Amino acid sequence: MTPDWIGVDWGTSNMRAWAMSADNRALAHAASDKGMGSLSPDAFEDALIAVISPWLSDGTTTQIIACGMVGARQGWMEAHYSPTPTVPIAASMITPPTRDTRIAVHIVPGVCQASPADVMRGEETQIAGFIAHSSRDGIVCLPGTHSKWVEIVDGRIVSFYTDMTGELFSLLSTHSVLRHSVTTDGWADGAFAQGVSDGFAAANPLPYLFGLRASSLLTGLSPETAKARLSGLLIGGELASRQELWADTKVSLIGAPRLSGLYAQALAIVGGNAEVLDADMMTLAGLAAARAVLEDRI
Repeated sequence: MTPDWIGVDWGTSNMRAWAMSADNRALAHAASDKGMGSLSPDAFEDALIAVISPWLSDGTTTQIIACGMVGARQGWMEAHYSPTPTVPIAASMITPPTRDTRIAVHIVPGVCQASPADVMRGEETQIAGFIAHSSRDGIVCLPGTHSKWVEIVDGRIVSFYTDMTGELFSLLSTHSVLRHSVTTDGWADGAFAQGVSDGFAAANPLPYLFGLRASSLLTGLSPETAKARLSGLLIGGELASRQELWADTKVSLIGAPRLSGLYAQALAIVGGNAEVLDADMMTLAGLAAARAVLEDRI
């Protein structure tokens, strides 16, 4: 099998690749744990070839469209940010030099915002997929380690905001005193819902956090209840801070299914409205949009 082109989503901890047809259908999929965080700049090419070599043919140069942290300052080669307002996929893709003549790699630039200062890298490709999928203005939320709230107008990113909700949950549950109270993979839906309501009403989860530890010591609060409530408090606080964005519109959620589902539940609890979109589908549609930009440039 020889694909027409190859799409790559290269994150901090892993890399995913798709062999793509000329009409942008995924023919095959492969993945690796060789994320940006574990590679030096001179190791990216070998890590990529190790994954996609079955799709390459001697005498043919296959175009590789790559997004994500591969274009970070610590990545293969820095792809500078496109400032807002901007279309998600700018024409300024960069092409790192490669030794293997079977590939030509093109890295999608991220997006930056001057005020308030913010950056994204990788999410712009999913947003391009959203625009190709929906062709409408709106608010897109991309839940994750660093959640992004993005305003789309006339096919352009006009503003966006980042919340470190996922990272805060990870730090609190693994490196704070709360780690003794949330030691479980279990979950309690009711505790999550109450946490969302409390975090949203207070617009600040901080006054509630130590109570999780105290309750586990004094009343035997279960780990699954503490974990779900912690998540709800943090997401509820995030929704309170971004209420002006979502109050009068349907939010489009693009992220891991489990986390996007929690955000959809949380929005419903506080009076919002959301739809959950397939993140892989948005990524592939965005990579296809980047390929079209590249072809226009060539």
